[in-house]
Amino acid sequence: MSQARISPEQSSIQWSRLLEQVYQGRQTYEFKKGFNIQLHSHDVWIVCRGIVQLSTCQQDGNVAILGLACPEMPFGLPFTQIAPYEATALSDVVLMRLSRIEMEQTPALAQGILLQLNRRLKQAEALFALAHHHHMSDRLQALLLLLGKEIGEQTSDGIWIGARLNHQQLADLAGTTRVTVTRTLGLLQKKGWLSLDRSRHITLHESAVVDL
Repeated sequence: MSQARISPEQSSIQWSRLLEQVYQGRQTYEFKKGFNIQLHSHDVWIVCRGIVQLSTCQQDGNVAILGLACPEMPFGLPFTQIAPYEATALSDVVLMRLSRIEMEQTPALAQGILLQLNRRLKQAEALFALAHHHHMSDRLQALLLLLGKEIGEQTSDGIWIGARLNHQQLADLAGTTRVTVTRTLGLLQKKGWLSLDRSRHITLHESAVVDL
């Protein structure tokens, strides 16, 4: 008799429950926004809260963004062949650290981490695709929609992005300049596609028609 197939949604719920069990009695680590997180070849970090930016520094000194580790996502040197490989707290973050041996010896952990790595792969492809939008407005909209999907919260007003990213951080992610981001955000706000609250958090109103 064939076993019932588990949907991605069910797998995600199981992973969340497993992490809750793993969290109990385990030390977590808090890092302030902008902190460079130290990486070791035998350790895996899992994001409990916040966002971690993954990047590398190119020979010309420019920083290339490789992806974002969002809540429940793993990151660390065991998952990459890129050097240098840097992890920076894009917001205040809380992380949990697992040893590579612990991960390899616990099938449920390994399976959950594989699921989340697949999520990061899809995100990396989305970031790669948006970098090829010729119009900066399209590129920034695609980035904000991606952020909304990864870390957004559905509200009655739209998709609220809980992490407060400044214009330079958005520019780095979109591959443009801070001035361009500031100008484009202003236009999108005037068109009603997004709004900013008092704490400068972004809410996306996807139903609005935008023609920049």
